[in-house]
Amino acid sequence: MFTLVPVNFFDPSSARQALQEVTPLADSDRIAWKQIPRYSAVLIYDIPDGQDNPPGIFHILEHLHECSEYNKLLCSWQDGVLSIAIAQGRSLLLANEYKAPDFVTAQYYIFFAMKSLQLNPEVTTISFRHALQPEEEMALYRYFKAVEVL
Repeated sequence: MFTLVPVNFFDPSSARQALQEVTPLADSDRIAWKQIPRYSAVLIYDIPDGQDNPPGIFHILEHLHECSEYNKLLCSWQDGVLSIAIAQGRSLLLANEYKAPDFVTAQYYIFFAMKSLQLNPEVTTISFRHALQPEEEMALYRYFKAVEVL
């Protein structure tokens, strides 16, 4: 669970409240945040028991600028979760995670995000933070200009 807040509106004392506005939290949930200077934002997230690592979307946002095209689309699909961020130039348009138990569901959310932002997959390179299975990569090549692994 996470939310992004513009850095100008971020107040550490209200981080829990900001996250609670988008997802229910238990009193015992621990909250942390990390700045994303490239997009002038702060990622506020809950810390699952026994973990101190930020959610996968943090790493996506940290590497999104490495996508070489103007339309930047970086994903990670691991452990049944699709993490996706989309930017145009230096403007972040979307950062989200979806439960996607199979690759077909992950593709659905990718295309849904693209359509909601009125982006054309045929002129977009989709990038992943990890290698895909050959059949997954081929499925994406049918729709995207290119598929790459960062």
